[in-house]
Amino acid sequence: MNSQPGHPIVSMSSVSKHFGSQRVLDGLDWQIARGQVIGLLGRNGAGKSTLLECMLGLRELDGGTASMLGEDVGRLSEQALARIGYVPQKPDLFDWLTPLQMFDYFKAMYPRWNTGKVEGLLSRWGFDAAMRTKQIKKLSGGEQQRLAIIRALAHDPEVLILDEPVSSLDPVGRREFLRELVEQVIERGTTVVFSTHILSDLERVAFDLAFLKNGKIALQGQTDALLEGARRILVPASSLPAAPLAGEVRRHQDGAMASVIVRAPHPDVERLAREPGARVETMTLEDLFIEVTR
Repeated sequence: MNSQPGHPIVSMSSVSKHFGSQRVLDGLDWQIARGQVIGLLGRNGAGKSTLLECMLGLRELDGGTASMLGEDVGRLSEQALARIGYVPQKPDLFDWLTPLQMFDYFKAMYPRWNTGKVEGLLSRWGFDAAMRTKQIKKLSGGEQQRLAIIRALAHDPEVLILDEPVSSLDPVGRREFLRELVEQVIERGTTVVFSTHILSDLERVAFDLAFLKNGKIALQGQTDALLEGARRILVPASSLPAAPLAGEVRRHQDGAMASVIVRAPHPDVERLAREPGARVETMTLEDLFIEVTR
């Protein structure tokens, strides 16, 4: 069964995953449309890597269902796997091989392997002849991460899952990778899920943001719309209605004052802004991340 236009390329319903008594994913629902580029955000330990591993069928679900490209992730066919690229948080390379040996090995596994792309990336990312024939375990962490990225991009995947793909790269390396991601991947309509703790990177490439909190997707929306519309309202608690405001993300009371985060302006916000002592503030991505995941 193939994913058809208009159908989600990833669908997760009531997904649960726990490790012992710790529940990491708790009835999570998430759908990702073809061509979406989503930045996945969450605090350390929130379960981002576990979520991506469950999405790929690398971890067995404790509850719920998950499909990718129209197939159950626990039984992905070879044809489906050949359409997926994945960069794990820690590169899982065959480190006793050289880069050229490793790419020769994977070339035989992927019908759509793009030798020209591999050669171009190796050249642009500083892999000279000596580095290409050196054992991978003798390369630096950043160089190994670049190889993992090249391996994931080499077969022109339709779905690209990136788990902290630039954590070992310096600022120049991150910029080069993000440029490659935009120019060579996103423009082809590839579906991308990109987890990173470097918020400025997400602002450059992610069209949508998803926030993981308490085992669920707590908030998702278009990056520009969220950043343009998100507001923090500081208002006397006595002026705040008990019922949630339209688009409310969270509220917090500190003494006589209350702070409410909303995802977009609304008549409720305009009304509260006129209350004596009220203040309405715009929010950066860092502000929104702190408030949503608190």
